[in-house]
Amino acid sequence: MSRTIVAIIGRPNVGKSTLFNALAGERISIVNDNPGVTRDRIYADVTWLNTQFTLIDTGGIEPDSKDEMLTYMRQQAEMAIETADVIIFLVDVRQGLVDADSKVADMLRRSNKPIVLVVNKVDNFEKLMPDVYEFYNLGIGEPQPVSASSRLGFGDMLDEVVKHFDSTSNTEIEDERPRIAIVGKPNVGKSSIVNKLVGENRVIVSDIAGTTRDAIDTPIRRNKKEYVLIDTAGLRRKSKIKEELERFSIIRTVAAVERADIVVLVIDATEGITEQDAKIAGIAHDRGKGIVIVVNKWDLIDKNNNSVKEYTKDIKDILSFVPYAEIIFISAETGQRLGKLFEVIEVVIQNQNLRVSTGVLNEIMAEATALQQPPSDKGKHLRLYYITQVAIKPPTFVIFVNDKKLMHFSYTRYIENKIREAFGFSGTSLKFIIRERKES
Repeated sequence: MSRTIVAIIGRPNVGKSTLFNALAGERISIVNDNPGVTRDRIYADVTWLNTQFTLIDTGGIEPDSKDEMLTYMRQQAEMAIETADVIIFLVDVRQGLVDADSKVADMLRRSNKPIVLVVNKVDNFEKLMPDVYEFYNLGIGEPQPVSASSRLGFGDMLDEVVKHFDSTSNTEIEDERPRIAIVGKPNVGKSSIVNKLVGENRVIVSDIAGTTRDAIDTPIRRNKKEYVLIDTAGLRRKSKIKEELERFSIIRTVAAVERADIVVLVIDATEGITEQDAKIAGIAHDRGKGIVIVVNKWDLIDKNNNSVKEYTKDIKDILSFVPYAEIIFISAETGQRLGKLFEVIEVVIQNQNLRVSTGVLNEIMAEATALQQPPSDKGKHLRLYYITQVAIKPPTFVIFVNDKKLMHFSYTRYIENKIREAFGFSGTSLKFIIRERKES
């Protein structure tokens, strides 16, 4: 099930990135007193009282600005509003209620999304509460006082945010159809692939990067089975827009990946694999999605007997963190090997849903530990007692050990490789949870 998406919206310099960093638990966004400097990663997974959600940080909205940068940031904030399930509207108690806050409030009201009004920089609740009450005039509910820099008031604010989650999730009817997100940079041929598969021009296709404005869900039937394709506006290259604005283009991709079961990452064969492609693959990997890498425009490449082998090696070198990803070479223009895409997707779906019996898993683990002794530290040896699978999509395993600190990442990867040797699990990540059990 996809996580609820919560977006932080507000004018520049009200403390959105400070709040985002405090909730994310790490300094992800650059924080500066100059309006419009928020950049870097703009999303993070947040857990509050066993409830997980994805938090999106946005650039500030200046409703009436003619400045090119601030106009673009307003457009990107509007994209975040459209993408979000719940909105945190952040205002500044020190600046007080200003006309621009009312205009942003009007914009948010039109979205018909649940809104939590949060008043930031309330470093002294007793002294500043009369100033907080002024924000009742916005007419969008009770203001929640916080201090992002001092981390005050977060509990009440987050309680208010998660109250809205049930109402947003219940509106979605449970859909058993596999959801396939077609993602990638602009102009790599995502929409062309969707159109070819569907057999009609459902999505506007143009040579201008970024023509596809919205994520569009397209039902499709293949081999007597129904799927839903999610076509997205992709990530832009750094050369296409200013570095300060690059971060925003990831919003739709994050949202599409959250909703998908399988992520089809489309790469332009004529450009080769890029840092942006790696970024998208990282989002899919972090969320445990199935991954299929589609190299499009393969008909435009001068080939020899080793072309596929060499290109595959380049992809695996750059995307070394997803060695399990399936790779296919196609041409959306000619339809070459496009039919194979759903064969590969079906294999990945089966692997995502594969369950391995506890007895077999423990046999694999016993053999693995016999071949390569578990690590030790200062005379204390790691003991692996038991392994069992607890979930699918992605397949998730719990390993019980005597000391979690001794279970190095490299040894977990070794156990993963042994399980993959036995069962393949191509196209899907595997998740491992390490639990301690006292020695008897």
